Amino acid sequence: MSLNDREKEQLKALIDAGQPLPPRYKAVLFAQPHEAELIWPGKTAEVTNVVLPFQSIEQIDEPRAETSGQVADLFALDAQTGRQSSGWTNKLIWGDNKLVLASLKNGPLRREIEAAGGLKLVYIDPPFDVGADFSFDVEIGADETLTKEASVIEDIAYRDTWGRGVDSYLAMIFERLQLIHGLLSPDGSIMVHCDWHVNLFIRQVLDEIFGKENFRNEIYWYYYNKMPDTRKGVFPRSTDTIFWYVKDKNSPYYFEPLTEKREKTVRQLVRKKVGGRMINARDEAGNVLYSDRDERVVDNVWRLSMLQPADKTENLHYATQKPEHLLERVITACSQSGDLVADFFCGSGTTLAVAEKLGRKWIGCDLGRFAIHTSRKRLIGVQRELRAEAAPYRSFEILNLGKYERQFFVGIDPTLPEEQRRAISVQKEEHYLTLILNAYKAERTFQTPPFHGRKGNALVLVGPIDAPVTQAQVSDAIDGARKLRVSRVDLLGFEFEMGIVPHAQDQARAKGVNLALRYIPKDVFDRRAIERGQVVFYDVAYVEIYPAVKGRMVTVKLKDFGVYYRQDDVDTLTSDMKNGASKVTVDGGQVVKVSKDKSGIVNREVLTKSWSDWIDYWAVDFDFENRREIVRLTEADGTERDVWTGGYIFENEWQSFRTRRDRSLEMTSGPHEYARKGRYKVAVKVIDIFGNDTTKVMEVNV
Repeated sequence: MSLNDREKEQLKALIDAGQPLPPRYKAVLFAQPHEAELIWPGKTAEVTNVVLPFQSIEQIDEPRAETSGQVADLFALDAQTGRQSSGWTNKLIWGDNKLVLASLKNGPLRREIEAAGGLKLVYIDPPFDVGADFSFDVEIGADETLTKEASVIEDIAYRDTWGRGVDSYLAMIFERLQLIHGLLSPDGSIMVHCDWHVNLFIRQVLDEIFGKENFRNEIYWYYYNKMPDTRKGVFPRSTDTIFWYVKDKNSPYYFEPLTEKREKTVRQLVRKKVGGRMINARDEAGNVLYSDRDERVVDNVWRLSMLQPADKTENLHYATQKPEHLLERVITACSQSGDLVADFFCGSGTTLAVAEKLGRKWIGCDLGRFAIHTSRKRLIGVQRELRAEAAPYRSFEILNLGKYERQFFVGIDPTLPEEQRRAISVQKEEHYLTLILNAYKAERTFQTPPFHGRKGNALVLVGPIDAPVTQAQVSDAIDGARKLRVSRVDLLGFEFEMGIVPHAQDQARAKGVNLALRYIPKDVFDRRAIERGQVVFYDVAYVEIYPAVKGRMVTVKLKDFGVYYRQDDVDTLTSDMKNGASKVTVDGGQVVKVSKDKSGIVNREVLTKSWSDWIDYWAVDFDFENRREIVRLTEADGTERDVWTGGYIFENEWQSFRTRRDRSLEMTSGPHEYARKGRYKVAVKVIDIFGNDTTKVMEVNV
């Protein structure tokens, strides 16, 4: 170490003071890496190892007409219902892909993945445009469009990715790629899609995690049909990059060379190998042989069109959506029929839809609620297409980390025994209540039990972190308000018991109490969102249904649906609006078009003409509560146990939804015939135009 005494004293003083060391000392203080390495502030080799249980919130499987023999090599089929009864179920997961990947890699579901043959291919298209966001357009009526702003949790995720520029992005992608590497099969492949913003950095990160020796190709997607734009003073950009790596180049990883049609047939020499070298083939007379070829081998430049706005066959108008023929190449080249493929930034579900059509198993994950809903509708559409073609398809389930993710956010380890978890919950309760009340802009109070706070003239009760708010808790709140002579109560919860709305409000109103039930959003767990006052608590929606019973046959009719959303402050919006401009927004539970004419006069037109305009999708489970939701918990000592969450899996037996091409919606379900007489619980799930869901359960006697 070539340091003089003065330099040593300076370094000691800096260390004692807890100050950073000047970069010039790095070369003499630290051992040098054997090769070049990409370094950024805060880089760490630490990887999240948390294991959270997955909760199944919905099971979707279009009934099949074929016999069990046609799918016997794929999965078992229930001959009575035409639905899959065992075998691999595809998985669509809503949540932070870091927690999802860690739980897949280290948790019980890993065994299910290995039993399915292991994860053979991962394709990811992570956000690489620093100008992107999570907002999306939703259609209202026949010809109006509303831009739905990003939820705070999505906005925070975007700022975490790009808040410090490339440094933030690299920290995000580095950890996730390490988790993917650990989850990938030994003979698996990964394709990472990016563009000029970050491809230089992505290549370096992939080299470090997967090894330079496992690099296979740098593929250029040339979307030749993009409208050229020279106004930026550069050649128009018409390419993206896809990096292909394998986990181990010496493994029997799968690769299928591809061919594509030529624009016109060409004549080529016929070649053959003689004595270790290639020569022209000749006939018996010595004439050189030629062949006419109308195909060519696909190289690493893929000339494929991009989606166009006018496309009505595939385009879902989802900002990051890629064309299916691009994913067809990726999946066909690097996986075989029956292999498991995954996309942990699945967006509109293109990878999953193509995987299903090509006979692959799949896992998809996204942070956005609307992305999950878009994918759900798309994948149901794929099931319907394949059913019409008498082709096989697998069921899929929608998963999340639910209450266990919330426990993790407030520092409760879900792997601990129940008694320990309960003790820690008591210790954390005050922190939890303060967190929620601060986000709600309410003050903490201790003199008005069972209430936890006050906001204006309303008392506030905060529901539990790991269970739904029940009717009994509502009744206690109403009775408590009457004793305290308070007329307004705000009851906040992450989940609410099914069917609690609007009966809870009716009960409260009859006793002179104005009761508001509001959802606690995930956003409360981000301190920055609270500090900026960005957290919005939405009122719980309600749905009214009518089940018509005729013998053992039941149909369900939607009778009413109500929401109370707000997106913009209309007064601020109109004051900032230029004359002649207009905007569609949400105010007071209605979608409205606010416009200002050339004279500055403001007009307000309500676009949601009917309650049904709010509904994008609804589905029916005709025998709800027949399948308990069981999660497998991994204890601190590594042992596992199955636990009933207290909830049930919604088995989607019938559904109707709007598409870009067909905006109509059926208001009455198809008929369902029960095998035997008895009492059954019918559940209806309604998803509104923003992807938020509401469920109503009603008992029928057949």
